[in-house]
Amino acid sequence: MSRNNYTFTSESVSEGHPDKVCDRISDAVLDAFLAEEPEARVACETFATTNRVVIGGEVGLSDQDKLSDYMKQIEDIARACIKDIGYEQDKFHWKSCEITNLLHEQSAHIAQGVDASNEKDEGAGDQGIMFGYATNETDALMPAPIHYAHAMLRRLAEVRKNGTEPALGPDAKSQLSVIYRDGQPVGVSSVVLSTQHLDENLSSDDIRALVSPYIYEVLPEGWLTDDTEWHVNPTGKFVIGGPDGDAGLTGRKIIVDTYGGAAPHGGGAFSGKDPTKVDRSAAYAARYLAKNVVAAGMATRCTIQLSYAIGVSRPLSIYCDTFGTGEAPDSTIETAIGQVMDLTPRGIREHLSLNRPIYQRTAAYGHFGRAPDEDGGFSWERTDLANVLKGSV
Repeated sequence: MSRNNYTFTSESVSEGHPDKVCDRISDAVLDAFLAEEPEARVACETFATTNRVVIGGEVGLSDQDKLSDYMKQIEDIARACIKDIGYEQDKFHWKSCEITNLLHEQSAHIAQGVDASNEKDEGAGDQGIMFGYATNETDALMPAPIHYAHAMLRRLAEVRKNGTEPALGPDAKSQLSVIYRDGQPVGVSSVVLSTQHLDENLSSDDIRALVSPYIYEVLPEGWLTDDTEWHVNPTGKFVIGGPDGDAGLTGRKIIVDTYGGAAPHGGGAFSGKDPTKVDRSAAYAARYLAKNVVAAGMATRCTIQLSYAIGVSRPLSIYCDTFGTGEAPDSTIETAIGQVMDLTPRGIREHLSLNRPIYQRTAAYGHFGRAPDEDGGFSWERTDLANVLKGSV
């Protein structure tokens, strides 16, 4: 039997966190290639440390002879990302850090499994399991702890970048412990925030006074009380941040990117991977399906698992768990899912219009729980399949 009264904690990191700097660069490289060729193949990894960024991985174009022309853009793309994030530190500055591009042509042995056909039988780019999750505890149908941990940092980034709070630096982490009663979030037992600050004379108390109005602003009214514990910059000064303070690497924040630990994760990272990689596209499809199940009122919570094999187009399995809240048996929902959406890699890309340069914006503050954009970004957050799903069970 599931517990109804408990405290659950999730963390988030800002766009200036070293790992997120790397995710941003990897996804910006992906977007650049997709803008040139929607069927481009990209698997881009980034490493960042003091005054250095290294970009590697593989890239495939229909005309590989053009690859060298596109490679010339990579350094400028990386610098633009670092500049937008806000790094102008002595030992990590967008103008002066050394950028090494080691991207190379895609392996022919990997390509052969994916490129077998341009039709529906196109194979998955790799084997793996992918999970999607949705819950009705927030309007975004996301778990409250990760949803509001993201919201805190996103708001602080806004006031930092618009000049309202120039003392804040780009690097930050949040952690939120949410109290549940009768299965629903009702309050916060503790707030943890570590944020870089550019004035080394600011104390932890000064930083708390600066950030707390914005935290009150984004959390539901009444969730912060006199009993809430606050830990703001608990170690003291946090002036040296970003890759100068700690190395960063693409794909190390997979729980931050998804559901904050409230749901399973298949293990594959998203950033830097084009949508033929089911690590990314099938995880988006699983979220889309789970969200539509909940949006249709078919369940209050839903986990969807999809599994694939490299070179094989159809999912090997579809699994649904509504945790006893479903209006129909989970097995019935599984059958319906396979009927209402083509879950081949190409079918997913076409249904969600994923072959577009829409990924750089996903690199920070979560891939899920975001509003769909007019240009097709976050298309997996739509709830346009809810009535179709409900009518099929």
